[in-house]
Amino acid sequence: MTNGGPVEHGFPHLETVRAAVTALYKRLSYDTIHAFATSVTPADVAFRDTDDLYLGAQRVARELVRHFRLPDARMIVSFREMEYAANVELAAGPEYFIELNDRFRTHRRDIGAALAHEVMHVYLHRLDLSFPGTRDNEILTDTATTYLGAGWLLLDAYREDASSSQKLGYLTPEEFGYVLAKRSLAFGEDPAIWFTSPQAYTAYTRGMARAREDERQPPLSAAGWAGRRRYAKDRRHAQERVRVVPRAGADGTAYAFTPDGRGPLRVSFPCPTCHQRIRVPVRGRVRARCGLCRTVLECDT
Repeated sequence: MTNGGPVEHGFPHLETVRAAVTALYKRLSYDTIHAFATSVTPADVAFRDTDDLYLGAQRVARELVRHFRLPDARMIVSFREMEYAANVELAAGPEYFIELNDRFRTHRRDIGAALAHEVMHVYLHRLDLSFPGTRDNEILTDTATTYLGAGWLLLDAYREDASSSQKLGYLTPEEFGYVLAKRSLAFGEDPAIWFTSPQAYTAYTRGMARAREDERQPPLSAAGWAGRRRYAKDRRHAQERVRVVPRAGADGTAYAFTPDGRGPLRVSFPCPTCHQRIRVPVRGRVRARCGLCRTVLECDT
């Protein structure tokens, strides 16, 4: 939790974020992920200053448990002084004890954001899905919270001006915006209408711009002129059996050519939706379907 200190910006964790999206599709399946097509709404986690602190926190926790489809999980919420925003004890269940930073006693509008991250910890714990190392595992948790419909709360908790700042989660604001944009492009849901923080909206638009770049990388047909020209040069070298180093686009996506025995040359590249690598023959216009997220891609190989 950033409380008054500097807020990191940009996309320093993008590789891990993309790996987290791929891991979600692999572990949950296309059908399960699309069961989360509707996000938590502001009404679900509304918290008035006149609400009882503990009863209100329990109510919000129950809504998040319901959203993440954990019917047999009970969240017991308490508050104490601590360095981090929140903490959850990952036991066998069905009861899980969540501690929130005392700061939320007076910043109640952000209780839903803090609880969303901790309830997702429980969800991933039950799935037995984790990344090695605390940092990467927390990035996985932020990414999953956002992609499955509650992470807009975390981005909306980001506020920054000349004299103060607040941010929850391990992702930068722009990375939260990127995952929200990926979700928006996949499900056709626009979270921008729920933002109360102007800084959150700005981060979302920057994240959307980066997500759109994923859709314009060769060999996708929507690639720009410079990318197409570079791709054609690399393809010619590959066809002449000259070693071609995999190319990385401005946003880190990459394609690579590989021989296929006595068959045609093939090119592999990441799916712009789930980032699973797709391998298709090099033979001009090709329509490919990602076997993981079922996205149909128009390619010019």
